[in-house]
Amino acid sequence: MTLHSGVSASGELDLPALDAVAMSYAQRSGDDARRAAREELVRSAMPFAGRLARRYRGRGEPMDDLEQVARLGLLKAVDRFDPQRGAFTGFAAATIIGELRRHFRDRTWGVHVPRRMQELSIEVNRASTELTAKLRRSPTVPELAERLRVDEEDVLAALETAAAYTPLSLNMPARAESEAELGDLIGGSDVGLEAVDDRLTVASLLCRLPERERRILALRFYGNKTQTEIATELGISQMHVSRLLSRALAWLREAMLSDAPRQWQAGAAPGDHHEITVHRDDNGGTVRLEISGEVDRDTADPLRTALIEAVDLAAGRNAPRDLAVSLAGVPIIDAAGVSALLAGYEAARAAGVRLRIGDTQLYVRRTLRVAGLSPIMAAG
Repeated sequence: MTLHSGVSASGELDLPALDAVAMSYAQRSGDDARRAAREELVRSAMPFAGRLARRYRGRGEPMDDLEQVARLGLLKAVDRFDPQRGAFTGFAAATIIGELRRHFRDRTWGVHVPRRMQELSIEVNRASTELTAKLRRSPTVPELAERLRVDEEDVLAALETAAAYTPLSLNMPARAESEAELGDLIGGSDVGLEAVDDRLTVASLLCRLPERERRILALRFYGNKTQTEIATELGISQMHVSRLLSRALAWLREAMLSDAPRQWQAGAAPGDHHEITVHRDDNGGTVRLEISGEVDRDTADPLRTALIEAVDLAAGRNAPRDLAVSLAGVPIIDAAGVSALLAGYEAARAAGVRLRIGDTQLYVRRTLRVAGLSPIMAAG
């Protein structure tokens, strides 16, 4: 059924004519007749929905999107229309406007905020415009709160919420005449934080390793030295360094996964021989000891024995009663080795022998200084 009365010059039906089309649709029976009447009502009401959508243009949303939302509201109004509750145009207008407002509320905010704050933000903006025109200045927060009959805290929250409607783009320049963008100023996740727990665990476990293994790990992973360079510095073979490094790493991995790490077992690796070489020279008056190798808890006893024997030899001479100990071939000395040297020093002092330690490598020299042996160390 097509009505020709009430048609405007633009071809749009006026409100009474549109209500008549809607009433005809509601009275139709039969699926085919009702479907045809529905299509006629929707086609006739399209300009009406478009007119309502145009009321909301200029608010940052594309006109095409607003028209689509208005048409969706029109379809809902057509399907829910009940002639007993009033005219179609009034019901359709309320439904379409509700859809448009819901679109602005739910789809146009850059950040999701509660509905109450969205609505209050709109009311604050409207009240601010009205008070600015009336007072000829920007209204204060107390004035806005009084106008809207809300708390000042709510007005402040609504003003902050308004900033979420159109958030700044991360591609905006950070400052004038600068190539940096806002996104460049945002920090990222610190991947190092994930390794903090592991680092603390490793640090505590490293203290349970022997001095030699700790130094090899430090040279390899902190000094970035190759196994060959480490072997040259320690005076051992590259294969020996490889075995020691593999054993230390295996123990660390196992210890990190265990609630009760097992004790480090020295000399457990095949070919891991702990020995020192002692060369004694008693020609020319001064007794000399030349020590080579790593001095640790496995080799400290031979060093202690060699020192005491050399002290006895020097003490049996008339003069000079000197004992010179060369550590030129010692790359590493731990607490047990320092204890052996102290035992030799005490024996020499009791026997009246002047004991001097010389030719120390840098790492060994630092260890002896920390142990308080500086007075008996030769210069250099």
